[in-house]
Amino acid sequence: MSKNRRNYGKMPLTKGIEMALVYSVKECGQRARHIVLSPENRLITNEFLKIIDMKEQFAVHNVPVPNKIMMFGPPGTGKTLTAFHLAHQLELPLVTVRLDALIHAHLGETGSNVRKIFEYARIEPCVLFMDEFDAVARTRDNNDEVKEMARVVNTLLQCLDEFPEHCIFIAATNLETELDNAIWRRFDTKMVYGNPAAELRLEYMERLCGEFPCESGLLTWASAEMEGCSYADMEQIMLKAKRKAIIDDIPLSRLLIELSIQEYRPYHLIASMQG
Repeated sequence: MSKNRRNYGKMPLTKGIEMALVYSVKECGQRARHIVLSPENRLITNEFLKIIDMKEQFAVHNVPVPNKIMMFGPPGTGKTLTAFHLAHQLELPLVTVRLDALIHAHLGETGSNVRKIFEYARIEPCVLFMDEFDAVARTRDNNDEVKEMARVVNTLLQCLDEFPEHCIFIAATNLETELDNAIWRRFDTKMVYGNPAAELRLEYMERLCGEFPCESGLLTWASAEMEGCSYADMEQIMLKAKRKAIIDDIPLSRLLIELSIQEYRPYHLIASMQG
């Protein structure tokens, strides 16, 4: 079902630019190749995929199939990667919404853009992904622009209610407590993200390094050293260390990782070093 981005439908425009980017099934697989999920999220994704695969059986029993996933947690913990992973497993392109294009200064335009992007996803089989979802789904109770935000949220609610079962919508946010309650209730699947535990950090390190030459015991040490890091932090640190190793034509070492940590400066690690 993979399609080349250039041939995948006609993306709606606003302010002269496309409102989303489209990634083919192959591109989704490439981006998600190192994904490591917590046991809870692995269980949720496996069940979600199994249900989609068995949708005919669910229809026989008149049980609706879930098609809306809410992901919430700190940045860099794997929410976007999960969207790529699910799209790849479902053999559907991933449509990632561009908030800079979606949100408009003129009254009514943002709501209109929200409707356009959902209508596009209804026509073109895909996984529709919206990061920083709180930008359009924030509670209507405590916003400075209450009337305009209410219009956008109301439009979003209608789009979610009208979204057909064969389409998949995934939203991600770092500010789940600021979402409108009515929006929150529309999601049948919710996934919680956080910085990875020790065994997940080690698994991720092993995937990142693959066959790259390393000092003995390095990855176990590195995974302990990076306690409190997100997956994104670890990836950037290890990439820096790999570059140094390639330049000097030496195996990956503790010294190179320590230098990379100091250069990348993840806040919590630098603070602990200085303390």
